[in-house]
Amino acid sequence: MFYIKLNLMLLLFTVALISCSQTPTLKNNEQNLNDSNMIHKTDAEWKAQLSNEQYYVLREKGTERPFTGALLMNKEKGVYKCAGCGAELFTDNMKFDSHCGWPSFDKEIAGGKITQTTDRSHGMVRTEITCTKCGGHLGHIFDDGPTETGKRYCVNSISLEFVPANKISESNVTNTIDSIVLGGGCFWCTEAIYEMLDGVISVESGYSGGNIKKPSYRDVCTGNTNHAEVVKIVFDNTKTNLDEIFKVFFATHNPTTLNQQGADRGSQYRSVIFYANEKQKEIATSLISELNKNVYDNKIVTTLEPFSQFYKAEDYHQNYYSSNTEKPYCKSVITPKIEKFEKLFKDRLKKK
Repeated sequence: MFYIKLNLMLLLFTVALISCSQTPTLKNNEQNLNDSNMIHKTDAEWKAQLSNEQYYVLREKGTERPFTGALLMNKEKGVYKCAGCGAELFTDNMKFDSHCGWPSFDKEIAGGKITQTTDRSHGMVRTEITCTKCGGHLGHIFDDGPTETGKRYCVNSISLEFVPANKISESNVTNTIDSIVLGGGCFWCTEAIYEMLDGVISVESGYSGGNIKKPSYRDVCTGNTNHAEVVKIVFDNTKTNLDEIFKVFFATHNPTTLNQQGADRGSQYRSVIFYANEKQKEIATSLISELNKNVYDNKIVTTLEPFSQFYKAEDYHQNYYSSNTEKPYCKSVITPKIEKFEKLFKDRLKKK
């Protein structure tokens, strides 16, 4: 009776879903960062959206090690965007090899997309460059460029997203990317399911909610760190949305058992939603209330906890199911969940 009620409710719910740290001061002739068009997010929202490395550079004004950036030697035709907000900053014909260890550009795309501020850190006077739209740290600009502009925009690779020329037309929609961190028991199961949902861009297994930094799998398995096994889901909200992601979440694990999913027991296996903002919390709260009223005989015990930090799990945990489909745990626990997901959300599967 429980699953009949759940399936009916899901049918009603599911709808067609067509370089260095510094404290800068603003120059007199520089653009004011408190622009009405600027993106304002809480620290928790940025941490949920960005990887740990991106957060360190973009939000904490860190610097990636020289000669390590993925875009350093990139020579493809295309556009370089801010990795934090998608604002277009540079094009391929502005890039040159400066042999300094970071991607370099001799000019920026017009329109005030980059803000310059005076940086007096480390006993030097330099000019920091940040994305005007989101305030993300990009790097520094110098007056030693070899081209006619005389400028060298020295930029961290990790601050940028490169869009090849043949895909530019597909990426004109801005601010369509969002993310959420969820725990539904073993992260191998949750990851495998969401990797199949249309609109999901990426899924990473990891740990959140605990009281130690950079925990290992062994640490979390003790149940003493208060971390939960979670997945970080990055999705395109023009193809899916939080409402659907939460419905998949509640349909593919048991949210009524406290600190337990099947044989997996402990607080690390708790059912939990780590919300990055009040909107995420509000959507989750509303759905839980509806499910408690119309679907579940036992009360949902899923906790709603404010997001603070996501720690990516060890490499061997990533894409675990796809690499280990014949192992006993995968066959007996994960495969049945996937089959259930495919049945309930058959019209929402990614095209192979």
